[in-house]
Amino acid sequence: MVLTDKNMKWFDIYIDVSEEEVTRLLLSAGKAELRKIEPLAGGWANSTYLLTLDDDSQLVLKVWTNKTPTAVERIIRNTCWLVDHGVSTPLPLQLKDGERMLVINGISWTLMPYISGDWLSSDQPSLHDIGRVQALLHQIPVYEDIPHSLSFGHVFWERLVKDACKQEAPAPFIQKLKKETATLKLKIPEDLPRGIIHGDLSPVNVIGRKGQVLALLDFEEICVESFVLDIAMTFVHFGWKDGLPVTELWDALLDGYQSVRHLTDAERAALPHLHRYSVLALAAWRYSEYVIKNPGTELTKRYIEMVDRLDKQLPF
Repeated sequence: MVLTDKNMKWFDIYIDVSEEEVTRLLLSAGKAELRKIEPLAGGWANSTYLLTLDDDSQLVLKVWTNKTPTAVERIIRNTCWLVDHGVSTPLPLQLKDGERMLVINGISWTLMPYISGDWLSSDQPSLHDIGRVQALLHQIPVYEDIPHSLSFGHVFWERLVKDACKQEAPAPFIQKLKKETATLKLKIPEDLPRGIIHGDLSPVNVIGRKGQVLALLDFEEICVESFVLDIAMTFVHFGWKDGLPVTELWDALLDGYQSVRHLTDAERAALPHLHRYSVLALAAWRYSEYVIKNPGTELTKRYIEMVDRLDKQLPF
């Protein structure tokens, strides 16, 4: 059995997966034999599949095509820390050698529990609950292995600008990113309350039903950063409709968050700048992935969606 799907509506990241390789992983996890494999929607960088086994159980196979084995090991350690502190997130299954991943041809493969549910919708009850859950996440003590900066934040921007400026005429977006880097560094305080944040809570990273979060996924961008950055990033993902921010969704997110933890005056003052930072971080990542690394796809102009948000009036 070999599965490939060249008709995905999202970026084509799915690689050929053989029955022999999947069986090897299932055997190492002590699971039943494979009956069916199908791609799961939601991923933008790594490949995920739903496995249905002969005993009718289901698991998720994740093939980490965008992360090195060393990076995946770190993510797994951090996920164990989160689960130990009560976060509802799928933890890769332990294999017979005690590891939680299998490296095949230099690529990490993991098996995870399948959590039945939908992507969390953008409505007021759901935003209230994700705010509450996010505030609980922010109370977890810091683990020493967690990175101390957002992977697609300032350092990433500076590297992107440096590489682009080797060309004779850097693109307008690169020039804007260079200017915004200097401005935002001055406007965003360095002493805001900080701790563990998800870093990229988007609809495809949250399983739930209307008004209820069931699980948080993909802690690949986990880091120790300002809590209010995490809130701003969540609003960027969930709080915009038809190219405009929705005040009612912001109010719901903030109310849910403050049912657990109240923002300080300094955090409130920094919100517009951190929202701008979040928008630019997503734009920079998309520009890197779909303009520089993988040009010529239907996602090449996807970064423009974020750039267009920069001058819209915000509800805070």
